[in-house]
Amino acid sequence: MIGGIVTEYGGSRMSDILVRAARPEDFAQWRVLYRGYADFYRVEQTEEAAETVWSWVNDPGHEVGALVAEDTEGRLLGLAHYRPFARPLSATVGCFLDDLFVAPEHRGSGAADLLLGALRELAAERGWSVVRWITADDNHRARAKYDQVATRTMWVTYDMIPGGAAQ
Repeated sequence: MIGGIVTEYGGSRMSDILVRAARPEDFAQWRVLYRGYADFYRVEQTEEAAETVWSWVNDPGHEVGALVAEDTEGRLLGLAHYRPFARPLSATVGCFLDDLFVAPEHRGSGAADLLLGALRELAAERGWSVVRWITADDNHRARAKYDQVATRTMWVTYDMIPGGAAQ
């Protein structure tokens, strides 16, 4: 079942991993994972910022959703934050995967595959036309995984600071 985001997968390494929607009681474990994600990208993240993101995840009216990968003992292994986005040129709605992170000690467990697979199913269920994300050019391990499940695009990403002077 994906509508309720409870997805279990069979198979060798993945048989003990469940992907589901994040729940309010997951905060402490989610925070450890999200801190690891910020550290990986060398982004300073305040507790206030993390609490804001967590409030978005737990607000049914907010666009940001979160999936978590959990082992049989209730330990969170990874997370995925996602949201819908309008695609005016195709007159469709897509899914943007903002954050995908698996704790270093659980990489290779299949958690990333399961999170991406669950997001693919969720997008299909909601009628979204694409699941899109960006990653750092030097994130070679993740890029190797992404090359297995998605198509790399030709698009180059830019960031412009609102109200700031042109670069």
